Amino acid sequence: MSTATKTSHIGHKISRIRELRGLKQEFVAHELRVSQQTVSKIEQSETIDAELLEQISKILGVPAEGIKNFNEEAVFNYIQNNYEGASGNYSGLYNCQFNPLDKLIEAFEDNKKLYERLLLSEREKIELLKDTKG
Repeated sequence: MSTATKTSHIGHKISRIRELRGLKQEFVAHELRVSQQTVSKIEQSETIDAELLEQISKILGVPAEGIKNFNEEAVFNYIQNNYEGASGNYSGLYNCQFNPLDKLIEAFEDNKKLYERLLLSEREKIELLKDTKG
């Protein structure tokens, strides 16, 4: 099988995009309202109907033209260049706009306030029960 034939195989492109998106054949089948075996056959097909391609493109979240023109090597080059950085500088990718410790302390304080309100509510219930018995 030559490389040219392999890259024009629309079923393989659909399969690879589905895998890259982390989707299972069962999910695509459910969305298309077909069996998983039908999706498997679609992914083995060299060509598919334009209407079906449009439906699949919506499920995968990729334009139909993106599926037709999909090139795995180009995708990985894009990821490498944009996420790893040409110089290996990762600092821009993980620049938080907040301090995670501040968020943790804030959540702890919120939980503390909630616990205090709950405790006060329970104390009020106990007082009411004492009043009704007495």
